[in-house]
Amino acid sequence: MEPFRFHLFVCTQQKPEGVPSCPASGSFAVLATLDREIQARGLSSDVQLTTCGCMGLCDEGPVMVLYPSGTWYRRVKPSDVPEIVTAHLRDSRPVDRLVWNDPPAMKAMAIEHGEKFRAAMAARDKAGTLPDRLDQMIRGYMPSRCILTALELDIFTSVGDGASADQVGTKVQANARAVGMLLNALVALGLLTRSGDGDLYKNTAESARFFVQGSTDNHRNGLLHVANIWHRWSTLTDAVRLGTHVPADHNRIDRDSTPEWTRDFIAAMQRNAKDRALLVVKALGTAGVRRILDLGGGSGAYSIAFAKASSNVQCEILDVPEVVPLTSDYVRQAGVSEQITVRSGDMLRGDFGSGYDLIMLNAICHMFSEEQNRDIFRRAIHALAPQGRLVVQDFILNPDKTGPQHAALFSLNMLVSTEGGASYSELEYTQWMQSAGFAGIQRMNLRGAPSSLIVGIRK
Repeated sequence: MEPFRFHLFVCTQQKPEGVPSCPASGSFAVLATLDREIQARGLSSDVQLTTCGCMGLCDEGPVMVLYPSGTWYRRVKPSDVPEIVTAHLRDSRPVDRLVWNDPPAMKAMAIEHGEKFRAAMAARDKAGTLPDRLDQMIRGYMPSRCILTALELDIFTSVGDGASADQVGTKVQANARAVGMLLNALVALGLLTRSGDGDLYKNTAESARFFVQGSTDNHRNGLLHVANIWHRWSTLTDAVRLGTHVPADHNRIDRDSTPEWTRDFIAAMQRNAKDRALLVVKALGTAGVRRILDLGGGSGAYSIAFAKASSNVQCEILDVPEVVPLTSDYVRQAGVSEQITVRSGDMLRGDFGSGYDLIMLNAICHMFSEEQNRDIFRRAIHALAPQGRLVVQDFILNPDKTGPQHAALFSLNMLVSTEGGASYSELEYTQWMQSAGFAGIQRMNLRGAPSSLIVGIRK
């Protein structure tokens, strides 16, 4: 029994460059067009669209199969999709010119493909060839560095609606030959297109949306922080030897103290926090919350979300002096200046105040050592009103600290960036809160987010 009228499988099995595959023939574009057309025709409740692995018919891709009829389509192009959706999915009439109806040939091709694949894998294994998974992880820095350099040079903005390598080189004040090489690599990565005569480069819809200055969804400034982190990660070997961060390059100016670095960092934090803040407000609620202290509030995203959720909430953001003007700008732009005050200070020292219903540490604890976090928790409990809550939001490690992968890698990010920071486990946060006198400690997972909340109550 099928829960949907139709179940459509599209092959999206990625393979090494140069090897025939459905993605190499355009199956992802077909998939996106299918999803768009199905939604537009109001068929989403009738059609289940699913990606799948290799079906052994790679030379005939993109390949897809439609059930319950078991109809196979081959060499499908995005331009074919409206006809398939209208004729087959709406009117139950297969598009004969695209249907592959030669079972013996299909079976023979699939069997031959399977045999060749297994033979190739056996030969690679016998020769001791490095597995593709390992090779891709080791070389993963190459496309990353290519995109980050393009962002640092503001290549995508300079390309605009179309430009040659010489024109882009002039705009970004870089060598035209080298810029051309970078532009070609960005074409290979699918972030630019190049005209047939080779003179004109253009942004894709994706790069124009996310990487060009002036775009509503431009992420460039926030992503420049990732470029700064990249330099830090080059010191990982020395950081592991020494047990703490080391200068990225003795011949390179340390950007961590510059206004540009601070701006990029806060922009990156805003990018991460903007949507996550809504999840935090939903998880904690605003009932009984009147006063909030937001420690290291950065862009103020979490305080802004609480202020917008309840007109009765008053928030106070504490951050270092160089961040405060940036925070104030974000608060003003959000239109909640009457509910949020911003003050400069050092959360590692001094008194927090008193009478808060909520004290928040959003993406903060990973910057500090165990003892520094313990001290913050001890001072926080005295700043809370009875029944007030301390809320830690961070990447929480499993008990053995080997996962989740993002949290484990982020711990190394703190190693190369801070004196004693790290990702911590739920058990560690719980023990620290208990030591400080908190009760009712619980973990709250945020749906769809990589971080979780650890919440303790002042009894």
